[in-house]
Amino acid sequence: MQEHSKFSAFILGAFIFLGLATVGYQLGNAAIQYKEYERTVTAKGLSEREYPADIVIWPIQFTESSNDLTQLYSSIEASNSKIKNFLEKNKIRSDEISISAPQITDKSAQQYGNAKAEFRYTAQQTVTVYSENIQIVQDVMRLLPELGKTGIAFTGNNYQSQTDYIFTRLNEVKPEMIEEATCNAREVAEKFAADSDSKLGKIRRATQGQFSISARDKNSPSIKKIRVVSTVEYYLSD
Repeated sequence: MQEHSKFSAFILGAFIFLGLATVGYQLGNAAIQYKEYERTVTAKGLSEREYPADIVIWPIQFTESSNDLTQLYSSIEASNSKIKNFLEKNKIRSDEISISAPQITDKSAQQYGNAKAEFRYTAQQTVTVYSENIQIVQDVMRLLPELGKTGIAFTGNNYQSQTDYIFTRLNEVKPEMIEEATCNAREVAEKFAADSDSKLGKIRRATQGQFSISARDKNSPSIKKIRVVSTVEYYLSD
């Protein structure tokens, strides 16, 4: 009876050992397969294009000075009329022109020490052109010195007076640029796979970077460089 119990225990132990060995082999094989399945390569694809801007914002700033506030406002109005007539004469529509409120400074209220300013009041005025007719506006910009000869003191050395060019058609070019960037990323990944004796599989993960819009160069602000980088992760197989 005792011998029979030992034999039964031996048989049971053998089955348990074989079962554990089989499970261990299957788990190990699955881990190896999973690890192989997780072999990936990450590639970046670039799409970069140039497009002309479609809107120009041109602030025309000038200053006036006087010791008489009433006279100062009269000078501002006269200069505004000159500028508006000049622009319209050169094919800029009236609905593309806007005139802001003048900024008046009373220098007597800001006087320090014994220094005395020549004029008590100074004013800064901005006439803004907002137009889709970029070429026409650029042509008029070159003619502005003619208007300055009439006695208008233009200013242009601050940030507020800088001309701005805007590109608004990003949604139109997005699909093609994303496709181009993705294709470029795949070419890079395929080259890597070929060099490593592997085959490129399906996409595991893909992210589209932000689109950036900048001037092509400092001398061509009306030409915009559009750029996007797509990052794509692919599976690899032998």
